[in-house]
Amino acid sequence: MLLHHMTWGAVDAHIQAGGGIALPMGSTEQHGPMGMIGTDTICAGELAARACDRIGAICAPSLAYTPAPFNMSFPGTMSVTEALFEDLVGQLLEGLSGQGFQRIYILNGHGANLAPTRRASDRLSGTRVLLRSWWDFEPVNALRRDWYGSWEGMHATPSEIAITQALHGALPPNGAETPPEALSPDFIKAHAGDKHGPPDEHRAQFPDGRVGSHSALATPQHGAKLIEAATQAIAEDMSAFFAN
Repeated sequence: MLLHHMTWGAVDAHIQAGGGIALPMGSTEQHGPMGMIGTDTICAGELAARACDRIGAICAPSLAYTPAPFNMSFPGTMSVTEALFEDLVGQLLEGLSGQGFQRIYILNGHGANLAPTRRASDRLSGTRVLLRSWWDFEPVNALRRDWYGSWEGMHATPSEIAITQALHGALPPNGAETPPEALSPDFIKAHAGDKHGPPDEHRAQFPDGRVGSHSALATPQHGAKLIEAATQAIAEDMSAFFAN
């Protein structure tokens, strides 16, 4: 059930019945030469909506304007500060809690959202919040490992590109057929959670936008299988959370 397609009365009845709500969040940022700028939001929003449909939960509209300062040298990226995003998430959680929601499931699609979202949810009282990223689940990661291995990389990953291809069609590779520079384990560890440098330095280091990710390995067929695996895993996780 999509919140923005419902009436307030239907939402109230859902709350009174003890139903939960999911809040997807992504980003609006470059995703390499063949990735859609809305990739993170598309993935989180679609997977959350499908999982909610399976278990009878409400899916709120996705948050698409989030922190992505390191990508601001790539045209089309739209970023807000961590402080602004943290405040926005906090106000939304407080509002949902005040209306009576006892459980809020956040499905994330962008690494830089994690820290500010955790801080905002930690301040909330009276309502439980569970934060997950769509790639947290083993059935999803098994596919990513099997198909892409270390070429999954960190940004403009073939798995997320594959999901958008399954949903909206594939864009031309635009040079992505050539693999990017491989990342070392130390680099991946140091930059987890999108801890990247200033925009100009980041673009100079990764000129086509990919960060160790061989996007051209993606296929719509992969995307369809990833969508099914992720939807099922998320639905099961949501259901268990809302039931407790």
